[in-house]
Amino acid sequence: MSRIGKNPIPLPKDVNVVLENGVVKVKGLKGELSQEVDSSITIEIGETEIVCTRSSDHKDVRAKHGLYRSLINNMIVGVSTGWKKDLEMIGVGYRANVEGQKLSLTLGYSHPIVFELPTEVIVSAKAEKGENPRIMLESYDKQLIGQVAAKIRSLRTPEPYKGKGVRYVGEFVRKKAGKSAAK
Repeated sequence: MSRIGKNPIPLPKDVNVVLENGVVKVKGLKGELSQEVDSSITIEIGETEIVCTRSSDHKDVRAKHGLYRSLINNMIVGVSTGWKKDLEMIGVGYRANVEGQKLSLTLGYSHPIVFELPTEVIVSAKAEKGENPRIMLESYDKQLIGQVAAKIRSLRTPEPYKGKGVRYVGEFVRKKAGKSAAK
């Protein structure tokens, strides 16, 4: 039995879940999400929890059991409390400015990078003296916020010699030793 798939999903009172034609629709205070579910997984919606069951013990079905349980749980958490991702920019002269849904980044290139964000993502930037500039992302869609954060990080990935670049807050970057001086 799938350890993740067999766990029931707690259902908050302010979240409405509907299953129609193999599509789970979740609606809450922060927004609305939908996910198509494979026909081998059965979803039972109760008053306080949701239970996912599978039709057989085939390898593919077992893999989908935990997957769809996690996706539905992430949707419920997203529309009720939301998801947050924090990025920090390490490097001299690295800056971030927010203008509506546009994020303007100065990352050491010859030109600033303007990044257009989806409407579902709320962005803010913070730069305090003595600390690295930070970018805070908030959204109710976990997949979307992860994809946006990964795209921003890919604009200047942390390099292994000095550690400069854009990284997630708390991410550890293993540093390499530089060239040794020849004798």
